[in-house]
Amino acid sequence: MSLQEKLKADMKQAMIEKNIIARDTIRFLNAAIKQVEVDERRELSDSDVMKLIQKAIKQRNESISQFQAASRDDLVENETAQLKVLEAYLPKQLSDEELESKLQEIIQKTGASSIKDMGKIMGVASQELSGTADGKRINEAVKKLLG
Repeated sequence: MSLQEKLKADMKQAMIEKNIIARDTIRFLNAAIKQVEVDERRELSDSDVMKLIQKAIKQRNESISQFQAASRDDLVENETAQLKVLEAYLPKQLSDEELESKLQEIIQKTGASSIKDMGKIMGVASQELSGTADGKRINEAVKKLLG
């Protein structure tokens, strides 16, 4: 079952269960998928859908931090609930230890020795760790390992 088929099935289930947060979040995601498909005149693969989900998660995280700064706990709660729905569609995220271990392997593979080689590492790491760790976490871990 493709990711898009799973989203459609989960949308129906959320409607049956009257789960408004899940329904609206999945509806938003389906609209974003449809928009890209129409704009680019192509069908999206699961990896493309994964990137859209990651983008939506990043937006939710930014919104949460802004709402917390404004002391809008009601909106923080809503965004957090949407975030949980979106995260369910991503593969299990790597722990910090697992991430550092994978990055150590990549550093050895690429022969990187200093922070100047960060571009090499980020290119490989972004491909190999796609979906299991976001770019910001990878970037911070690489700086920690090389710095």
